[in-house]
Amino acid sequence: MTEDALVAQIRERLRGVDAARLSVGIGDDAAVWQPKANNRSVITTDAMVEGVHFRRDAMPPEAIGHRVLAANLSDIAAMGARPVLATIALGFPPETDTDWLLRCYDGVAALAARAHCTIAGGDLTRAPAILFSVTVIGEVRASNVTLRSGARPGDVVALTGPLGASRAGLLLALDRPDLAFDPAFAPLLAAYRTPEPRLREGRWLGASRHVHAMIDTSDGLSTDLGRLCAASGTGAEVDAIPVHAVARALAERTGDDPERWALDGGEDFELLAAIDRHAFGHLANRFHAHTGRTLLRVGRITGGAEVRFADGIAIAPSGWDHLR
Repeated sequence: MTEDALVAQIRERLRGVDAARLSVGIGDDAAVWQPKANNRSVITTDAMVEGVHFRRDAMPPEAIGHRVLAANLSDIAAMGARPVLATIALGFPPETDTDWLLRCYDGVAALAARAHCTIAGGDLTRAPAILFSVTVIGEVRASNVTLRSGARPGDVVALTGPLGASRAGLLLALDRPDLAFDPAFAPLLAAYRTPEPRLREGRWLGASRHVHAMIDTSDGLSTDLGRLCAASGTGAEVDAIPVHAVARALAERTGDDPERWALDGGEDFELLAAIDRHAFGHLANRFHAHTGRTLLRVGRITGGAEVRFADGIAIAPSGWDHLR
């Protein structure tokens, strides 16, 4: 198949994704987009490489396409923004099955449609392994931009959901096929293969003046809480690690430590927020009423520079690191 023929098939796969403000899309040298007035643009890029970020024997191609877009959408959510536009650069060996690649774009298209994110174009290239490089542009009111650098001593540290499910799903997919077909553990495989970026939750939290900082937990609680504190010039004290109930049940079967999955596993894509302690109770009630989800208290922001448990033991950043 020629490059132009593959581009035409990809364009057909992505047809129908909301493009009301896209004047020129796939097929020209560049896309033309009409931004909304009075908004700020939020831009993020992630690259995902076969053998590093995903394995073909661990999930179907639709799930790979979902995950490569979800990782970027989660970053947009952490800024309090909504996604509007994405481009995808794809590299692959010449012998790669074309139908497999197109099924990846089916996964991209399904998530993009639900997120109201237009795929405006991208690039194709020959490469020694399959790789996706995705750039997403989001929009947010200037007053709602939420950074990781605004946490204040006394703030409550909270999560939009429990952690550890994705790491547990990875274990099932790669190491425990004997348990992977147990319906009780299906939520764990879904959390690993098709994680849901918390876009609605991020916009809602970003709109509150009581939310001082936010970051997504793509690299694990131990690493991402440390990053939030480093950016804010603060420390934190952790007195609870919210672990996904099904992940805890799997850990009981396998002898693993579910709290380590939550601390270091990553790719749960929940949002971690620093919230004014005086407003936390009321905001958590409103958050549940609006989203149907529960804000889970993890601990508090402190004036020091150390991230530690309530008993004083330091929490080292031991989640995902591309250079380790």
